[in-house]
Amino acid sequence: MASPSLGASILVSHCSSVPEFQVSGMRLVFGYKGFGRRTSRKGFRVRCESKIQEKELRRCSPFLERLSLPREAALGSNEWKAVPDIWRSSVEKYGDRVAVVDPYHDPPSTFTYRQLEQEILDFVEGLRVVGVKADEKIALFADNSCRWLVADQGIMATGAVNVVRGSRSSVEELLQIYCHSESVALVVDNPEFFNRIAESFSCKAAPKFVILLWGEKSSLVTAGMPTPVYSYNEIKNFGQERRAKFARSNDAGKYEYEFIDPDDIATIMYTSGTTGNPKGVMLTHQNLLHQIRNLSDFVPAEAGERFLSMLPSWHAYERACEYFIFTCGVEQKYTSIRFLKGDLKQYQPHYLISVPLVYETLYSGIQKQISTSSPVRKFLALTLIKVSLAYTEMKRIYEGLCLTKNQKPPLYIVSLVDWLWARVVAFVLWPLHILAEKLVHKKIRSSIGITKAGVSGGGSLPMHVDKFFEAISVNVQNGYGLTETSPVVSARRLRCNVLGSVGHPIKDTEFKIVDHETGTVLPPGSKGIVKVRGPPVMKGYYKNPLATKQVIDDDGWFNTGDMGWITPQHSTGRSRSCGGVIVLEGRAKDTIVLSTV
Repeated sequence: MASPSLGASILVSHCSSVPEFQVSGMRLVFGYKGFGRRTSRKGFRVRCESKIQEKELRRCSPFLERLSLPREAALGSNEWKAVPDIWRSSVEKYGDRVAVVDPYHDPPSTFTYRQLEQEILDFVEGLRVVGVKADEKIALFADNSCRWLVADQGIMATGAVNVVRGSRSSVEELLQIYCHSESVALVVDNPEFFNRIAESFSCKAAPKFVILLWGEKSSLVTAGMPTPVYSYNEIKNFGQERRAKFARSNDAGKYEYEFIDPDDIATIMYTSGTTGNPKGVMLTHQNLLHQIRNLSDFVPAEAGERFLSMLPSWHAYERACEYFIFTCGVEQKYTSIRFLKGDLKQYQPHYLISVPLVYETLYSGIQKQISTSSPVRKFLALTLIKVSLAYTEMKRIYEGLCLTKNQKPPLYIVSLVDWLWARVVAFVLWPLHILAEKLVHKKIRSSIGITKAGVSGGGSLPMHVDKFFEAISVNVQNGYGLTETSPVVSARRLRCNVLGSVGHPIKDTEFKIVDHETGTVLPPGSKGIVKVRGPPVMKGYYKNPLATKQVIDDDGWFNTGDMGWITPQHSTGRSRSCGGVIVLEGRAKDTIVLSTV
């Protein structure tokens, strides 16, 4: 939270009892809180000292800005204090690998990990030049692009809090979010979007400044507006000049640096507001770092693999996944619904992170293509797909990956007969399944383009779509989460991809199912309200303690509002390998969830 002295000048006297060294023209002194100035904030403070000199206090991401203790070993993920710290680790491991490809903006952009880190560092310092302070709220209203990522990380690295939303939202909604969050400045996507909101914002919000990520300022309608407008390149240039000045002078010695605390708020993300006004979900650096450190259990991404990004970056799901994959050395290409089909075929991504609607659309496209082919090809394709559906059904049975609510496991002899029967049927179908693989499935996979797995979240994946992709050997991993849980709390693993479920909980996260009326904890196999507890759970709703108390109890359990059950643990039978997975069955009461992107 805010430090009471933040932004004020302070007096610092020399203390010789802690280590010091020189970095970029600064004399840095390290110590635990307790050396020098007293403070209630946890962790380290870095001070640029002289004997007696006024200092301006800055909040910073310690490893991104190289203000941490000198080290020889590579930075470990357990040492990250703030989300932007991940870039130092990534640069150390993957510096010259391509990080992002953004072909559809003007100008098209490609950055290696080293270049992307420098863009972020320049943007961070540029934000400070135009007056951004720690704990201030900065509205980031834009869609996914490499510059969105730079702006997002730049705002976080100053210790400020970004308030995110997309450019397709209504002016009324954006204005309500801006004012409710107490944002002081605005970062926008392009001139067209700015011109749409300019009149309302100039009259009712009066931001200190506006930053334009894409396009030219000459296209803006700014008549009568006192608010200064900066382009992306201007902010970056401000930062470059300031950093160059630090490197050749002692100007950096004017500042005292305070490290971002993991419990500091990193972002405020507003819910959709389908049941009322949108609520501002406060996510901390620690919330997001937990996602970054543990999503590898579900998505074993490797350096050099390709990801396709087409969801809005301001969605918690896409956002957490992007942060995670950049710690793995992957190459991410930005796309959109308009270019998705062509990019899947041309780019051949190893992973696609998307929502159920996209997989339903891919499924419908394949079915349409089959139905418009010649009668012979149509009959052959549909017949072989049916064979593969039957084969994978038998395979699930003998591998023990079928869902059940039964708390009592079947008798051993019954399980053995069932296993043998499934094995025999699968053995008979196997040659035809291999034929289908060569004649049909291989061509379908080539047209889809996903070479490793599709990751689905943000809604329920229809069972017929789930089974179809399994039959043609396309891995689709369904997951579950909410904005209030950072968002992922469970997902299916490749080694335990139980259809119809949302997989096992993410590390250090607990689930329980309670009775809708009494709140009594229910046994596995019983349907009730899903509650979650653990590191992903939000800090609360911004300026809304009553709403926070309604969803998070005194023991830290978050009420998701979803109905579901946990599969019982069996040692035999069709469900022996899927004990403990989460199954969802709709929302509690009459809450409506829309199947939209």
